[in-house]
Amino acid sequence: MSSSDTVRAGAVLLSRRAVVAAAATLALGLAAGCTARPLYGELAPAGAPGGAGAARHAAVDIPPAGDRVGQELRNHLIFLLGGGQGRPVQPAYRLDLATTASESVSATVNTGRVSLEPTAGIMSVSTAYTLTEIATGRVVSAGTRAVQAPYDIPAQDFAAARAVRDAENRAARELAELLRLVVAQALER
Repeated sequence: MSSSDTVRAGAVLLSRRAVVAAAATLALGLAAGCTARPLYGELAPAGAPGGAGAARHAAVDIPPAGDRVGQELRNHLIFLLGGGQGRPVQPAYRLDLATTASESVSATVNTGRVSLEPTAGIMSVSTAYTLTEIATGRVVSAGTRAVQAPYDIPAQDFAAARAVRDAENRAARELAELLRLVVAQALER
C-alpha cells in the first residue's frame, strides 16, 4: 500500500466518522427539542388554529377599569388574550387590575439670566393584578408589574399634553404585553 492509498483510506475513515458524529449530534438536538412546548398553543400541524392553550388565554375576563390608562391597558389585554375576539362569553378566569400612572419630569434649572424648563419626562404605569379561577375562587397568580415610557415635552401646551397621553398609551400597551406573558405562564402551570 502506497502512502497516497494510506492518506485516501484515512480520509474516507475520517469522513465516515464525521458523518456519524453529525448524525449523532442531529439526533441529540432533536431529542433535546422534544422537551420544549409552545407557550401560546399546543403542538399542531401548520395552519391549524391554536389548541387548548389559546382557548385558556381567551377564557380570561377583565372587568372594566376606573380610569383612562387602566381602560387602555384592559382593551389591549383583551385583544392580546382573545386574539381579537373580544371578551369571553363563558370566562373561566378573572383578571383584576388596579392601575396607576405617574409622571415625572427632570428638574427645572434656574439661573440669574436664564430659566430652563424641563424638556423630557417619564411616564410610569404600574398595575397590581390578581388572576382568579372563577369556578373555585382560587388565586392562580398575583403580583405587580410596571413599565416606564420616556417622552419629550414640547413648548406648546397642547403638544405637551398630547405627549403625556401618548406616553401613557405606549406604557399601557407595553404593560399589556408583559401581563399577557404573566397570564400565559400562570395558566400553563
